[in-house]
Parts: sequence; C-alpha cells; structure tokens
Amino acid sequence: MADSLRNVEAFVFDVFGTVVDWRGSVSSALRELNPNLDEDWVAFTDEWRQGYYRTTRNIAGGGGGSTNVDVIHRELLNEMLKTERWTHLDDQWDDQHRKKLCLLWHNLNGWPDTTKGLYALKKKAIIGTLSNGSARLLLDMAKHADIPWDIIFSGDILNSYKPNPKMYLGAAERLSLTPDKVAMVAAHIYDLRAAAGHGMKTVYVRRPTEDVDQQDSVKPKSEGGEVDVVVSSFVELAELL
Repeated sequence: MADSLRNVEAFVFDVFGTVVDWRGSVSSALRELNPNLDEDWVAFTDEWRQGYYRTTRNIAGGGGGSTNVDVIHRELLNEMLKTERWTHLDDQWDDQHRKKLCLLWHNLNGWPDTTKGLYALKKKAIIGTLSNGSARLLLDMAKHADIPWDIIFSGDILNSYKPNPKMYLGAAERLSLTPDKVAMVAAHIYDLRAAAGHGMKTVYVRRPTEDVDQQDSVKPKSEGGEVDVVVSSFVELAELL
C-alpha cells in the first residue's frame, strides 16, 4: 500500500472529467439528437460546460443561484441560444427538446477504467462522489455507467459547490471521519488543492480532457510535488491499496 494512503478509509471522487467523459458523451449525444444540424458540437459542449464552471464557482464564493445543476444547465442553454454564435438554433429547439438536451448530463459514459477500478476500490474502502452535480443526476449517471457508489455527496445535499469548504468538510463529517482519513480523487489540481487545505489526502488522476496544460507538471510529494498520489487510472489506484 502507498504509505500516504495507509490510514484512508474513504475515497470521494470528483465526477465530471474524473469519472466520466463529459465532453465526448454530451457532444456525441447532441449529434445524435440533432441529425439534421451540422454544428461543432464539441465547441457547443465546451461553452456549455464553461458556463457551468463560472456559475458554480460564483455560488461557491457566496453568490446567488441554484444548487440544482439541471436548473443551471437550462438557464445556461437558454442564454447560449441568445448569443450570436448559436441564435440560429433558438427557434428550432422547443421546450421539450431543451429539457431532453439538459438530461444528457445525466447519462455520461465512464472512462474505460472507471467501472472495473471502482468495483475493485469498493472492496477495500468506502467510495462516493464529492461532486457539484445534483443527487438525482449523479444517481442516474451511476446507473447508466455502472458506477457502484457507496454514498453520494452532491451540491444540493451539501448546499454549496466546490471549492467551498462546506463540500470537503461536510463529506468527512457525514462519514464520521476526520479529513485525513478521507482521500479526494480528481483530475483537477484546483480541487485537490482545496481538499488538501482542509486536511484531506489527495489523489490526482490524469485524464486526456482535463488539466491539459498542467497535468504533466503535477507530481506526488515523494517526487517534490503537492499531491499524495498520482495515477493514470482507477485500476492503478486500487492496486496501490
């Protein structure tokens, strides 16, 4: 076992990008749902997601807004369709179609190692989400992608968004564990820095779509870096235990 994880009893996971491939899943589904439209669906997905990042970080910092990401996704979609780049889609997508598009975020596909790695980890420790997603979204996603969570911590359950301290400390408290017995697993260094700042252990997972400009510079503490462990898959993480 990796010495830095020896006393860890629970692993909590960022989901979007770390556990599931949001970009590939949503852009492919948009293409399938709109077969008569020739659009850059990857760019559309990226813009939608960037709006989500801005909104959740603003709320995490004390700003107003919903802790239900379905509400956020719909508000952002409506805003995007009023912009010059996407306004030509505004009249083509009625209310029902927009609802269907927002639900795409409930059915994201895991990375190739996700299911196998998490089932292996589940045998050795508690595993759960620590995600800005809503509880129902995360439940639907788990069923869709065969993800065996023991527990779900979400923005609407903990009443904030990462990187607000409520998220990290709230998860540890509800598990009846001190933060040092909980490891945050993420493909985003900002998430792990916040978790470490509240006493959690940190596991960085390299994913092809996340932290693209900085992931190669992230190193474990044993190599002079700032996280406890760096892995390339959940299977590799399970093997460390």
